[in-house]
Amino acid sequence: TGSSDPYCIVKIDDEAIIRTATVWKTLSPFWGEEYEVHLQPTFHSVSIYVMDEDALSRDDVIGKVCITRDTLAEHPKGYSGWVSLSEVDPDEEVQGEIPLCVEVLGGPGGRRLRCTVLEAR
Repeated sequence: TGSSDPYCIVKIDDEAIIRTATVWKTLSPFWGEEYEVHLQPTFHSVSIYVMDEDALSRDDVIGKVCITRDTLAEHPKGYSGWVSLSEVDPDEEVQGEIPLCVEVLGGPGGRRLRCTVLEAR
């Protein structure tokens, strides 16, 4: 139909911890949601999956963005900018990007991750 019903799932080390609201019938969703989660000192990566909700079958993965602990260490004040989605299934073509704002707050004993998920295109 030329549109999608997108939502995001945020995973830390492959454990789903956040699901945004679904934005119906759009290719340019706006969520305006912000979350903070506690990070284990041993975490490896934070992944944001952009999904397409489907009432009649399994939801489709549109694409994902993965931020590793090393990437966050290279940007101690946080990472912000438009990031292109990468494929989850190598046989699927992926188009789209999200503006990502990720910050690690606090010290080694009480680290939190602030992930701002605003929109996509």
